[in-house]
Amino acid sequence: MTAQRFLILHGWQGSGDGHWQTLLAERLGAAGHPVRYPDLPECHTPCPDRWGRALREEVAALGPGPGSVVICHSLACVLWLRHARATRGEQRVERVALVAPPSAGTGISEIARFYPVTLDREAIAASAVETRLVCSDDDPYCPGGAAAVYGEPLGLATDVVAGGGHLNPDAGYGPWPEMEAWSVGRRAHPAPVVAPAYGAKNGVDT
Repeated sequence: MTAQRFLILHGWQGSGDGHWQTLLAERLGAAGHPVRYPDLPECHTPCPDRWGRALREEVAALGPGPGSVVICHSLACVLWLRHARATRGEQRVERVALVAPPSAGTGISEIARFYPVTLDREAIAASAVETRLVCSDDDPYCPGGAAAVYGEPLGLATDVVAGGGHLNPDAGYGPWPEMEAWSVGRRAHPAPVVAPAYGAKNGVDT
């Protein structure tokens, strides 16, 4: 069996200590898995070109192919879509989770340069054996809902979490055991069985 290794990518403003990505990186590392969890350049004023270069370097260091898993939150999802179209499968990984991607409709000036993003089914299929979208039906950073904005045009397997907000600590994500189980292949999808209690405040990230 091919050893699993992980690349976890944060969004605008990064992911703090209480964010599910940070906790996931800690737990996967403690279980003995190689984990890459980089700080992308200037995360408060991100540049798509600099983030793109960093992503290509990280994927190369991860080692594409069997056992490689990429887990993106928020703006990192948009980064991955741009990466997939640019590389055209040259760095194909095994599995990708795109969690709570924001849309151009956010109106946030700091991330405006990441749009427009071309939704290319062939590029996504070439970039990973499996790509799964996880989103909510009320994400304030994705007017219209990511299932409609991204999932349907790209033909992605999609898990919609009712009332999940931005799937970040403000929405209770925090610990996310189902995502951990999906990451290591113990679960077919990472959608939570029971939505976490809301109200855990730990900053804002996109």
